[in-house]
Amino acid sequence: MIVDVICAGLNNIYTAKDNSFLTILHTLTYNHRFSAPTAPKPLAIVVARNESHVQGTILCAKEHGIQIRIRSGGHDCEGLSYVSDVPFIILDMFPFDSVLVDIVNQSAWVQSGATLGALYYNIAKHTNLHGFPAGVCPNVGAGGHFSGGGYGNLMRKHGLSVDNIIDAKLVDANGRIHDRKSMGEDLFWAIRGGGGASFGVILSWKIRLVPVTPRVTVFRVKRDIENGATDVVNTTNSSNKTVEVTFIGMFLGQTEGLMSLLNHSFPELGLVQSDCNEIPWINSTLYWYNYPIGSPIETLVNAPKGPEQYYFKTMSDYVKMPIPKESLESIWDLMIKVERVRMEWNPYGGKMHEIPPSETPFPHRSGNLFMIEYLTSWGEDGVIANNVYLNISRFFYEYMAPYVSHAPREAFLNYRDVNIGANYPSNETRVEIAQSYGTKYFGGNLERLVYVKSKVDPVTSSDMNRVYHLCSINY
Repeated sequence: MIVDVICAGLNNIYTAKDNSFLTILHTLTYNHRFSAPTAPKPLAIVVARNESHVQGTILCAKEHGIQIRIRSGGHDCEGLSYVSDVPFIILDMFPFDSVLVDIVNQSAWVQSGATLGALYYNIAKHTNLHGFPAGVCPNVGAGGHFSGGGYGNLMRKHGLSVDNIIDAKLVDANGRIHDRKSMGEDLFWAIRGGGGASFGVILSWKIRLVPVTPRVTVFRVKRDIENGATDVVNTTNSSNKTVEVTFIGMFLGQTEGLMSLLNHSFPELGLVQSDCNEIPWINSTLYWYNYPIGSPIETLVNAPKGPEQYYFKTMSDYVKMPIPKESLESIWDLMIKVERVRMEWNPYGGKMHEIPPSETPFPHRSGNLFMIEYLTSWGEDGVIANNVYLNISRFFYEYMAPYVSHAPREAFLNYRDVNIGANYPSNETRVEIAQSYGTKYFGGNLERLVYVKSKVDPVTSSDMNRVYHLCSINY
């Protein structure tokens, strides 16, 4: 059998014959939809502990025509780092978890399997005057987070994670290890927001640390629709149910400065000093993940790596024009009816408007007011429950169409949605569908990504097939 010969000679290989196979497979399966018995299983899992494991896996899989799925943290919304519809193996990068901070040069080397929590914690061990713009979940792996763009609560000040990456180490399709100089600027550009797994296996990233104030001010203010939430966001009431809106903010400075700014520019929020907490930046990373004030920073590296056992579906949108108040009321009504949908609105502006859309593959810059993340979650097992809630998720997404970007309706790569093209005419080819997908995620950068793919991908035989191959790996 091919399982018996693939990657022969490597250590740390697990197949279905091993008692620990399912445990290793599901330890980093955060979306329970893909841990069901019927979910596709890999022929093998290679737990990479050194560079030769990565190189050997690539060469062996290439020789035997087996697809590789690369997993660093497991938060992949559609499970595409650990499921496939063709024979595949998983390359687990989570043992690649070191963070080496060089405070003199204000930089750090971060391996792909290092979590964001470990990154923040290691920065804090060296300085309280630096941070890094990335996400709020401490157990997200840097490999996938950075390669899809990497946004967080510092992006209005310092941009995305990819805007602060200055080098990388990558293993290409021939098993060769490259840094920025040897891979070339085109490939270095592509992996910073174009999905690293389409172009190679990222071993590590060199990041530029960004300045933060010794203390920051954070607040979390909740309003329900009976108490003016709609007026603050720019209501309605249905039975005894309501919609609650939470406003979470961080200011690189002290409370006095924040109050002065918000009372002038956003008085509708009604922020008062007792809503605010002044804490070191490192503690704010815990605050954003809903840990209570005073939680030890060691929580960042001790947070459970195993999955929360629930099912979910995530999608995204970009909003370019303010949503009218009456439309907000209609949206609240629908949320009350469907119940399971949550939205997170992430404001743009600042640095995000200053960086050209072609600077990295991530195109969603100037012109966006905010990004919406839709999250539908449920706890019931079974195909019927999955279909019910997936349909709810899709219905809500379609309802939002008048209020978001169009032609194309843009989307964020790290909130992948394999059904984003489900309504395309059946007579469209897979390449045409892939082009439409690619435009939603990459805008005008798709053509350059296809060009880079054509240089580094030895498998696909034409530019049109590379469009499809690029999109099928990313999505």
